Amino acid sequence: MKPVIALVGRPNVGKSTLFNRLTKSRDAIVADFAGLTRDRHYGQGKQGKHEYIVIDTGGFEPDASSGIFKEMAKQTQQAVAEADVVVFVVDARAGVSAQDHDIAKYLRRLGKPCLLIANKAEGMLEGAQLTEFYELGLGQVHPVSAAHGQGMRGLVELALEPLNLPEPEEDSLEDGELGPIKLAVAGRPNAGKSTLINTWLGEERLVAFDMPGTTRDAISVPFERNGQKFELIDTAGLRRKGKVFEAIEKFSVVKTLQAIESANVVLLLIDATQGVTEQDSHIAGFILESGRAVVLAVNKWDAVDDYQRELLQRSIESRLSFLKFASLHFISARKRQGLGPLWGSIAQAHKAATCKMSTPVLTRLLLEAVQFQAPKRAGMFRPKMRYAHQGGMNPPVIVVHGNSLEHVTDAYKRFLEGRFRKEFNLVGTPLRIEMKTSHNPFTDKDK
Repeated sequence: MKPVIALVGRPNVGKSTLFNRLTKSRDAIVADFAGLTRDRHYGQGKQGKHEYIVIDTGGFEPDASSGIFKEMAKQTQQAVAEADVVVFVVDARAGVSAQDHDIAKYLRRLGKPCLLIANKAEGMLEGAQLTEFYELGLGQVHPVSAAHGQGMRGLVELALEPLNLPEPEEDSLEDGELGPIKLAVAGRPNAGKSTLINTWLGEERLVAFDMPGTTRDAISVPFERNGQKFELIDTAGLRRKGKVFEAIEKFSVVKTLQAIESANVVLLLIDATQGVTEQDSHIAGFILESGRAVVLAVNKWDAVDDYQRELLQRSIESRLSFLKFASLHFISARKRQGLGPLWGSIAQAHKAATCKMSTPVLTRLLLEAVQFQAPKRAGMFRPKMRYAHQGGMNPPVIVVHGNSLEHVTDAYKRFLEGRFRKEFNLVGTPLRIEMKTSHNPFTDKDK
């Protein structure tokens, strides 16, 4: 088992910057903005032969009694409970605050191994400036600078030292072993993305609060179901460009788009109480452009009446007609309704996106389609299709070779797409058909 290190501290002390340093990534959003991180954010790190897991947490207020701060405190408390070592981060330049004392009191009461880190200590001596932190009662104060990378190696060594870790054994992955399926849950703010993931996990893993924009980062959570490993990615809700005012929300949009592009399957969540909006169409369009496999789910289905349901179904047919290949489900994340069949469609979409199509079968289907309906003549030329082969996966790409294929119309490409989809049962994934015209060696010869 990999040791777990939890980063804890009040807002804006540099926990997310430290997280990025320890994981050698840019997974956590960083900005000079207090209260940015809200969920538990997990990452993998390695120093020497030892691998470890780091948990980034939101600003901790142990005695928060209501609102979003109470939910953030619950997330931090859960991270501390999961951790083998707690790294308590304080601001070396701001000095000790009352909130630091509250957090230190909470950590002393737990009795877990704890490391006190004074961040933002670049250019500071280890003398008088740091002595005030000893009053927190957590032992030695270790100055670091996460922004400049100072003291990082020593920090990890100090954190892992009390665990007495044995020398790690070499891992041997079996041939053909596949990694987890990356499943990104995307949609507009307040559609219920975090609630859905919490319901799947059976715990309050993500902050789910009745306030649009609660999730700001793309949070990744490992999950296993029926022997299949998943990586669930909760994304920030995407609003219309004209309504994104905060600079930090622009960072969230970028992280969401990156999460969609890196996912294997995207679950597009639509709020039944709001209907299908123009923004839902934009998100669906980006998923399609990215070539991701997609499953549609309408959440809060229990909160609308029959008339609204009928309007919503018609709206999906008209506004999301370009996603006809995707499975559609009506669910209630809060009441756990309709979630079982959702997994079947996710597995089917992933299988379709990674489907292997043999060249003989593709060529046979192509020639049968041409025999059934030949492509339209363009002037003196009629496109002549000779054979087809697979040019890629996730999304599947079929390359058709022949002569004068630049004249093949979009309508005929859709006709071919329908044939290929039916044969290989390509449900839930975009399919791209590329036409490649053979070069005529006689065109370049002098007459």
